Amino acid sequence: MIRAMWTAASGMQAQQLNVDTISNNLANVNTTAYKKERVEFKDLLYQQLAYDEGRPVNLMVGHGVRPSATVKDFSEGSLQETDNPLDLAIDGEGFFVVLDPNGRELYTRDGSFKLSVDGDTAMLTTSDGYPVLDSSGAEIYFDANQKNISISKSGIISVKNDDGTVEEITRIGTARFLNPNGLEALGDNLYAQTAASGEPLYEDETNTTSNILQGFLETSNVQVVQEMVNLITAQRAYEVNSKSIQTADEMLSITNNLKR
Repeated sequence: MIRAMWTAASGMQAQQLNVDTISNNLANVNTTAYKKERVEFKDLLYQQLAYDEGRPVNLMVGHGVRPSATVKDFSEGSLQETDNPLDLAIDGEGFFVVLDPNGRELYTRDGSFKLSVDGDTAMLTTSDGYPVLDSSGAEIYFDANQKNISISKSGIISVKNDDGTVEEITRIGTARFLNPNGLEALGDNLYAQTAASGEPLYEDETNTTSNILQGFLETSNVQVVQEMVNLITAQRAYEVNSKSIQTADEMLSITNNLKR
């Protein structure tokens, strides 16, 4: 009975993490470019209750469950039109490349960019002020008074000068990873490279899986109905494990009473 209680307790702990993850998904249903998560579980070690080389099968009992990983679903969310020329969405596998205050490259799918004006120039940044990098790894600057900024599907950034001529400035930087699930989620829609994700594969016009859509933002890929079903399922599993503990406790109580 004691073993049953600990086994059921591991199930309750696992389902609590499951509920926490689902709740986080629901909380971020309106977060730009948020990627939903799910928890993966593995069974714990087994105890051999009886063993005989002549038996066709063994008698074993498991000791519960443990969470093994939280996996992000990097499928694309829907596209929402904003008509803001600085809002960009990626149709494809890539990430925008930004620079944190420590000079480290980070990666994001959130293309709600802004212009940070300093004197006569303006730099393209994230909402938190992190510089957005171009395909050569340099920061992207415009004239502070520039109003006509266009970005092609291939990521070419162009401006329209006062004399009506169109000038190509640079190409916005994008990168993809062989294993995006290996990226470290830092919050604020930012990811960092890890050994598990592999090195970033920087894209250019001849080697890209990403199309840039100007005036659009990628929405969260959380499906509310699906998450609510998952939440109810996790809640029921939690309740069942709780009942298992209660049943084991009642059986233990009966055993103790037999000794009286």
